[in-house]
Amino acid sequence: MEVRREPIILGIDLNDRYAMVSYYQLNMNEPETVSTIAGSENYQIPTLLAKRKNLGQWFYGDDAKKMAKTSEVICVDALLKRAVNGESIRIEEESYEAWELLSLFLKKIMDLPLKLGTVPSVDRVVLSVDRLTKENMEVFWKIAPKLGLLPEQFMVIDHKESFYYFALSQPEALWIHDVYLFENDGKNLFYYGLRRDTRTTPQVVSIREGIKNPVEDDKDREFLGILQRAFENQIISTVYLVGDGFDGGWMKDSLTFLCRNRRVFLGNNLYSKGACYAGFVRIHSENWKCIYMGENEMKFNLSLKVRNRGSVAFHTLISAGKNWFETKGECEVILAGNAEIDFWKQLPNSREAVIETLELTDLPSRPERTTRLRITATPVSDEKIEVQIRDLGFGEIYRSTDKTWKYIMTM
Repeated sequence: MEVRREPIILGIDLNDRYAMVSYYQLNMNEPETVSTIAGSENYQIPTLLAKRKNLGQWFYGDDAKKMAKTSEVICVDALLKRAVNGESIRIEEESYEAWELLSLFLKKIMDLPLKLGTVPSVDRVVLSVDRLTKENMEVFWKIAPKLGLLPEQFMVIDHKESFYYFALSQPEALWIHDVYLFENDGKNLFYYGLRRDTRTTPQVVSIREGIKNPVEDDKDREFLGILQRAFENQIISTVYLVGDGFDGGWMKDSLTFLCRNRRVFLGNNLYSKGACYAGFVRIHSENWKCIYMGENEMKFNLSLKVRNRGSVAFHTLISAGKNWFETKGECEVILAGNAEIDFWKQLPNSREAVIETLELTDLPSRPERTTRLRITATPVSDEKIEVQIRDLGFGEIYRSTDKTWKYIMTM
């Protein structure tokens, strides 16, 4: 009998300078991050491709960076930005779409854990990027099939959501109060502050984002001032420091302040590990007690009240806290009573619902329970849902008119 194994999840932190790859499985204590150099903690893989002239040989990452110093190759950098901008790139006599080159780069770094022998296969891939936009999501949706991934095997989140999943996957003592992440790339410094609303079930989590502060000459003094302003009148359990800008041993007074009754962690692979945890939570969501309400997450639940096998129940079309770029709800119902449908709208931190009734104008007159409808709910933003209702008729007895009604739902 075949032994069922737990899914292996790959988390990729991606930007135009570098990528980092982590992998995770339930039997592991925490995600592991892949280094291209055995025994090294240099996890950053330059987001770079190089093609050897007159040959179909491609290099990536550090190998491409080394080869770029020679005249043997043609290099392509800033792969993510070029793909989002829809660029075509001419290399020798051939033209390449930038999104296809980004797909090639991602394929190569996805194969890293397999080549290193750390995992036998990958079941789910989670990308983490600085910001989610309609433009970059369209690129990633095109890339997923190129990577051999089905929609349910692929998801994209932003850095704030990675932080959310990472922070709340740690021991509870580390997030009993607020949690902060500070990122310093050597040019700018900013923070995310995570807070849970413990009065709600499930707990609603929000993340406050601080403004970007340019890194000044007196880094220690500037950072101390930012910390004091950010932490004012708050109890902080844990602080994470991310980015190369924290290297160099310059933190003295700021570190003393940071470590006062708080746990402090320094590292660069938090986002790729957070992506792994995100993939794991999506698989085992029944054990997760929180809802994240970020800028990309749906702000309200949309449901139908239906009768199923004699019992009245609510059928959820769209759930609050789901990323609006990738969620969609669809069902088929048989209409009972008047030519109208009640939709129930509810905020995740409220027990009260708002009912919005949609009237199906010009619906053909038919006997009771002989009209079948397909209802599709598609978010168009985090606060708006397009509802489409289509008349399917009732088999051979009452033919479909293909009549469609469209509405925009807001809370």
